[in-house]
Amino acid sequence: MAQYIGGILNSHRLEQRIGQLLSAYPRQLWVLCGGMLISSIGSSMVWPFMTIYIRQQFDVPLTTVGLILSLNSAAGIATTFLAGPVVDRMGRKGIMVFSLLGSGLVYLTLNMATSVSMLAILMTINGGIGPLYRIGSNAMVADLIEPKERPGAYALLRMSNNSGIAIGPAIGGFVAAVSYFWTFLGACVAYIIFAALVLFWVQETLSSQQSEAQSQPTRGGYGPLLRDRPFLAYCAVSTAAIVPSALLMVLLPVYAKEQFGVIESQYGFIMATNAVMVVIFQYQVTQHSKHLPYLPVLAAGALLYAVGAGSVALGQGFWGFWLSMVILTFGELLLVPTGTTLAADLSPADMRGRYMGIYGLTWAFSMAVGPILGGYLNDHVSPVAIWYGGLAFGLLAAVGFLMLRRWLPEQANEMAA
Repeated sequence: MAQYIGGILNSHRLEQRIGQLLSAYPRQLWVLCGGMLISSIGSSMVWPFMTIYIRQQFDVPLTTVGLILSLNSAAGIATTFLAGPVVDRMGRKGIMVFSLLGSGLVYLTLNMATSVSMLAILMTINGGIGPLYRIGSNAMVADLIEPKERPGAYALLRMSNNSGIAIGPAIGGFVAAVSYFWTFLGACVAYIIFAALVLFWVQETLSSQQSEAQSQPTRGGYGPLLRDRPFLAYCAVSTAAIVPSALLMVLLPVYAKEQFGVIESQYGFIMATNAVMVVIFQYQVTQHSKHLPYLPVLAAGALLYAVGAGSVALGQGFWGFWLSMVILTFGELLLVPTGTTLAADLSPADMRGRYMGIYGLTWAFSMAVGPILGGYLNDHVSPVAIWYGGLAFGLLAAVGFLMLRRWLPEQANEMAA
């Protein structure tokens, strides 16, 4: 790793690395990376502080905050089932543009909510629209990139996303201290710019052969997928694995502020640490981890997620929470690209949208379960109990990934490349 960082500091070697990367992947992937950077700057000006905003604006218990955020995730679960067949039959691009434009307009109106019920409605709409982009883009990347190169492609998209997250919270923390209106407006503009990039610079990747295959009744609907029990078991374990991250990302801001006085402008740097680590280390870590069997890598990532969330219980301020984020991020570097790659490899080409959509539900379910669980533990047990819950879910998932070696197809135990 030190050798890799030293290479970054050498400008000539940096130019060579950039040139190799640019030529290794199609231009369309880089357009998606650029748009992802822009949109993540906008959205991360809002989301790290959403729990604080709801608490301050409406003065409700943390359980209510968790329920509102879970509505956002529940709506995504519902629309995912509809989006998968649409992506497989009609293409990836249209639903991506629709999702990005819709998300931008919802961000513009969120700040106008004058009651908890109005906010809940807007969050539900946002949750239903937002995940549609991810379903289309994940399928598009799988269409564009050969299997052996997919881990690197998904890692690059994550690096773009986290580059924005490194910038957004640092800006958003200071802007929110003045007015949350400007953070919501910034998110709106960012999403509209990304929608324009996809509309004018991205080509549809659904082939006519894939589309024709989808018209066959034997592959229609979700029947074949719902009978794919190994894949569903993989999704269930992945859901448990992500709960610690959901707890940390959603509830740590309000926990840190209310229990230890860590204000928004300080917490923004904790989120930025997560993003900067992904930007610096993700591609290099993936280049090594892709040569290892999938499931042990996923188990290691889940274990680090567990330790990252559980260690928050020991934190007493900014630096303790910062260290917890560092630990969790190391798990993220292993778990997220590997998990997405395995899901893509397990997906039949003519059902890729549906498979990637169902896999995307692992995030939606985790974001739905995490805030409710954490809010309940906070309000009815103790605030610190949130993090013991995250520790338990992470440990359960680590064991689950190792047990899946008996359930998944043979390729799941092989190396990614």
